[in-house]
Amino acid sequence: MNSHSALQTAITHRIANSPEARITFAEYMDMALYHPEYGYYSSNTVKIGFKGGDFFTSVNLGADLGDLLAEQFVQMWEILGKPTPFYLVEMGAGQGLLALHILKYIQVKYPNLFTALQYLIVEKSPGLKQEQQERLQGFSVRWCSWEEISPNSITGCFFSNELVDALPVHQFILEGGELREIYLTVQGEKEAQEAKNLSPSPNYELTEVAAAPSTPRLAEYFDLVGINLAQGGYEDGYRSEINLAALDWLSIVADRLQRGYVITIDYGYPASRYYNPRRSQGTLQCYYQHRHHNNPYINIGQQDITAHVDFTALERWGDRCGLEKLGFTQQALFLMALGLGDRIAALSYQQIPVSELLHRRQALHQLIDPTGLGGFGVLIQSKGLTKEEASQALKGLSVPELGK
Repeated sequence: MNSHSALQTAITHRIANSPEARITFAEYMDMALYHPEYGYYSSNTVKIGFKGGDFFTSVNLGADLGDLLAEQFVQMWEILGKPTPFYLVEMGAGQGLLALHILKYIQVKYPNLFTALQYLIVEKSPGLKQEQQERLQGFSVRWCSWEEISPNSITGCFFSNELVDALPVHQFILEGGELREIYLTVQGEKEAQEAKNLSPSPNYELTEVAAAPSTPRLAEYFDLVGINLAQGGYEDGYRSEINLAALDWLSIVADRLQRGYVITIDYGYPASRYYNPRRSQGTLQCYYQHRHHNNPYINIGQQDITAHVDFTALERWGDRCGLEKLGFTQQALFLMALGLGDRIAALSYQQIPVSELLHRRQALHQLIDPTGLGGFGVLIQSKGLTKEEASQALKGLSVPELGK
């Protein structure tokens, strides 16, 4: 049995052995992405990059994101009084490229910080963890689980780049003005019972059903973000996602951080845009070999499944967890404030072949393209800062002046 069929079997078994023979979409997405043996991120099927990959990130364009993030980390270290150790905790480190760029840059440019630095990676994917370990040989990096990080033990910065969008989401639909959750079952009651004794190559069709929410947290979520689904022009059939896993994740981060910062970089919107009545089918997207579509029930375990991030939820939940919002900006503005504009300007004076110059210029402009990577959100939160430390504006949140 191949991994695709094996994962289908595991999912169908889960459905058959669940109360009422159904599971939430969040459970399905969690298995499709993170099943210990056959999930997209747990197996070796995940591919990132331009050649043969399913998607690419800012890191695949070069070292600039890592270099400029390092500049922000340096300022954070200085604001905190240059503590030793100063922890950088990267959550979901992909291929390890961002870590490599950050560590190389700090090693060369800021040796004093490099000496004080403790770099931790929290990575759920065994395949990616192995790739990270191979790429980061020669650097002092420690991989650990959340359980291995003690509460209130970190002074430094937790950060992630395109992590939250891949956390499992609940899906809901409005029916008769009521909030209903999307569940998955197998086609027909008879098939659901037979699923307990599946043949090696099951051919059962997953079917969506809508029913009462699995948890009161779904309705409470809209109180958190200030959205009233009973008003504002939401029609029957309106469908979208709720990322409770993102709130649970942020609770853990806030619990482990004693003093310092949290940086979240991802694609998403404030709640008012996310749950706009006109965005009536949500934001769920799947990525397979650089093509995106909205069917999460094909290529199971072989494609990425994502949903945009509700930054309002992260801000407000963070506030409940003791994280103070310092600022929310676009990646383009964040990187320009940290010096990307200077890098673009310097290209005119570099003696390099024209083809290389054009490639470099294109990569830099992709990082700030407002319709693409440049439109990503950057949320920065803090915890445990003194009034004086909190009053010092972060470079990445300063709006660059025109002409600079």
